This record gives sequence, structure tokens and C-alpha cells, in this order.
Amino acid sequence: MQSIILILILQLVYVPFLTLRTIFLVKNITFLAAIFGMVEMLVYVFGLSLVFSGKQSIFAMVVYAFGFGLGIFLGAKIERKLAIGYVYATINTQSKNEELVKFLRNEGFAVTIYVGEGRDSNRYKYEILTKRNREAELFQIVEQFEPTAFIISYEPKSFKGGFLVARMKARQK
Repeated sequence: MQSIILILILQLVYVPFLTLRTIFLVKNITFLAAIFGMVEMLVYVFGLSLVFSGKQSIFAMVVYAFGFGLGIFLGAKIERKLAIGYVYATINTQSKNEELVKFLRNEGFAVTIYVGEGRDSNRYKYEILTKRNREAELFQIVEQFEPTAFIISYEPKSFKGGFLVARMKARQK
């Protein structure tokens, strides 16, 4: 029974490391990805050796698979909490909302506004680049000021220059 519990624990360590390693690779954080990869492989080999040692049953293999699924869930939760990276949000409204823009800027969001031609009238497009851990806050603010706004957010792979880069450099000094 101890080996079954150990297999489950190993999967709950291994798979979140696998998830985070993959995310770090995608976000080009290669040093951390390499460290997570080493730990991940140590845990993986140890866990697999327990399952296939010949002493284990089919139940051990099922626990191994169950732990894998549970580990994916746990890894995704951890990644959402870490919220590594940035989001680029585009907000579309039917009228220019100066109150929204002023509030967003006071909260530290950089807002760029464009006017476009809609089918029936002008539309206003707000572009915002922010840290991923502020995405939910941004959506709540927009919902508060513009409940009918259309919002899309993307995760940019890379960017150069702009408000956020200048702000980060100023904070480092």
C-alpha cells in the first residue's frame, strides 16, 4: 500500500513539473525549463520503476494513470496562479468612454485608443498590454464601466518597447 501512495505522490510532483516545464519553454524561459526538466525526469524514472518493478499490480498502473490526470489538473492550477507573461487585450465599444480610459490609466494600464468605422456608426477600440496576473482585474473594470463591451485577449510571445518596457526599466533603477 505504501508503494501505491508513493506512486500517486510522485505523479502529483512529476506532472505539474512537466506542465510548468512546457510552459516555461513556450515562454522562452529556458533556464527554469531545464531545471524543471531534470527534476521531472528524476521523479519520472523513479515512479516508473516502482510501477514496473514486477511487484506491482494492475491497480498500481491505474493509480499511476489517475495520478497523471490529477497532476495535469494540479499543474494547470499552479500555472494559472503564477500567471507568467503578458496579455494583449482589445476592447471594442460603441462610444468613447473617457471615464473608463481615465480609470484604467490611473490603475496603471496603458491604453491606446483607435476609432473605426462600424456598420452603423463609429466604434472605439482600446488596446492594452498588461501582465497576465492582471487580466481578470482588467475584465472586471471594463465590465463595470462598459457591460456591453466586446473583449478579446491574446498572449503575445514577444514584444519590444512601449509603456510596459519603459516602466519596468524605471522600476529597476
